[in-house]
Amino acid sequence: MPPRSPGWTIGRLAGAPVIVTRSWLLAAVVLTVLFAPTVRAFAPRMDGIGVAVVAFAFVLLLFGSVFCHEAAHALTARARGRRVDEVALTLWGGHTAYSGTERPGDNALVAVVGPLTNLALAVAFWLAFQAQPTMSLPALLLYAGAFSNAFVGAFNLLPGLPLDGGQVLSSAVWAATGSRSKGDLVAGWAGRLVGVGVVAWALLWPVLQGRQADLVTVMWAALIGAFLWSGASAAIRTGQRRDAVDRLTVTGLMTPAVVLPRGAAVVDAGRAAAGRGEVAVVVVGDDGAPVGWVDPRAAAQVPAVQAEGVGIESVLVPFGAAAPVDVDAAGAGLLDHLARTAGGARVVPVVGPGGRVVGVLDVARVAAAVRPDARP
Repeated sequence: MPPRSPGWTIGRLAGAPVIVTRSWLLAAVVLTVLFAPTVRAFAPRMDGIGVAVVAFAFVLLLFGSVFCHEAAHALTARARGRRVDEVALTLWGGHTAYSGTERPGDNALVAVVGPLTNLALAVAFWLAFQAQPTMSLPALLLYAGAFSNAFVGAFNLLPGLPLDGGQVLSSAVWAATGSRSKGDLVAGWAGRLVGVGVVAWALLWPVLQGRQADLVTVMWAALIGAFLWSGASAAIRTGQRRDAVDRLTVTGLMTPAVVLPRGAAVVDAGRAAAGRGEVAVVVVGDDGAPVGWVDPRAAAQVPAVQAEGVGIESVLVPFGAAAPVDVDAAGAGLLDHLARTAGGARVVPVVGPGGRVVGVLDVARVAAAVRPDARP
């Protein structure tokens, strides 16, 4: 289970804790301050405490809408057989963490219900606002609730990760191509374009209308754009890692082996490996099961005049409890096998048909293959 977000657990939903993070408090204070001038303009005779209370009521209304958004994600994920790990309210609104077998259709459904919930709330708030006989403070809050939900719902449907619309796009590409990594890469780059577009809109839209760009709007747009760029870049890296995992094969990473029986001498290891290029010397038992591999540096330190009489066990690194890897293993299945059976071993044996040892696999080499140095 992934680590939980730090904060206060206020309840449970779909079997998972609902957490209010510390960053939510900062968001609540900032949003209260930002909404206070609107309240003061609407009710100029209201004292400062009253303005703060009404502004904070809007913040609670907004985060209640965010909670409904995340609850829709959580309940849909649970209904599709996922395990919901947490529902968190954060500085940027919220997130729902879940795990389990993923399918493109399910992922798209879980993603899209969040913004659709906001759009439904926007309609409900708007209808309630229209029913108000006068423009009172409750009417102002209903109007603000309608506007904020409409914005959050529409914005989250934009087709770029880390937005929900980006998850829908990623799932569509995954379904069309059969490649999860392609979905992440396409939606990640789309998310970068959305982030740049947000900043460009804040800078260029006022100019097209013959006005100067508002500094506060540009700052907010830059902050949101940076958040989107960061999330999109993380999605691209995830896509690259998934692509690297998909391309993993034992045959592409292993070192071929030459096999010696127990009781052989150190000199036999040198003779067996001579002229074969990069090979590993593996010692097997009487039943053909791999016992360990010869450390070439240790073997090289044995004086030539003694190599004939020194047993190979003296330079042997045991495989220990590490289970052999099938030569045809690949992709995520290979990683799962190593995670479950390597037992901390640095090198594991590779076996072919009939359990015959055909090579060794360096676990560190596998790890390096799924962490490409290139960064987008």
